Amino acid sequence: MPQALNFQLFLCTILTVGTTIGCIYILPSEWNHDGKTVSRWRAFLAIILGLVTGFLIGIVTDYFTSHAYSPVRQMAKSCTSGTAINIIYGLALGYLSTIVPILLLAIIILINMEMLGMLGVALAAVGILTTLPISMSIDAFGPIADNAGGISEMAELGETVRARTDALDAAGNTTAAVGKGFAIGSATLVGFALYGAFITRAKKGEDNPIIDIEITNSWIFSTLLIGAMLPYVFAALTMKSVGKAAQQMV
Repeated sequence: MPQALNFQLFLCTILTVGTTIGCIYILPSEWNHDGKTVSRWRAFLAIILGLVTGFLIGIVTDYFTSHAYSPVRQMAKSCTSGTAINIIYGLALGYLSTIVPILLLAIIILINMEMLGMLGVALAAVGILTTLPISMSIDAFGPIADNAGGISEMAELGETVRARTDALDAAGNTTAAVGKGFAIGSATLVGFALYGAFITRAKKGEDNPIIDIEITNSWIFSTLLIGAMLPYVFAALTMKSVGKAAQQMV
């Protein structure tokens, strides 16, 4: 991702931390939540954890999709050995890229639910979404940069122009992926928070109330995310090994 966009994301994260400190004083210093006393600083920590997680997801996405780093360079190198190896490496790279985001989401769900219950998950989702304007701006950079390569190709421009638009094309792919990383990460937390809101209302319902739903346990949901990730990790490592063996044979 271009350094200017990386700097904007970092600056937006830092400014949001400062703004959140000011806004947190709107809340009472302490209140009762789910039978235990919590303070406003727990709410602040829940938001910051979500904010930092969103920033780290953006960095990890940049690492796995930018041509400046080894994953994409290895992917490009595998393309010279044939279509099959290209597909294997591509799938493996995509599967491996899910490890860090899933672990981050599982950790903040675990921590925030221990601190504030479902409210902590909702606040973490708010933390990720606070940088939504800059992440959407980064995402919008993608199609603009991508189209430059297609237009120059259709216009049959020279190799010099194509060399420059190829760099723009690569940057556009990365920025589009970063935007999607933010969207998927926030959707996970928001979806879980909405599910928690449904359970709360369902338990208080007069007709056929729901008594017990264990998936709201923080350990269960966090490990559920990690368990769902493991097949992709194993498949990625297996496919990458097959790709390496095939490339050596070629």
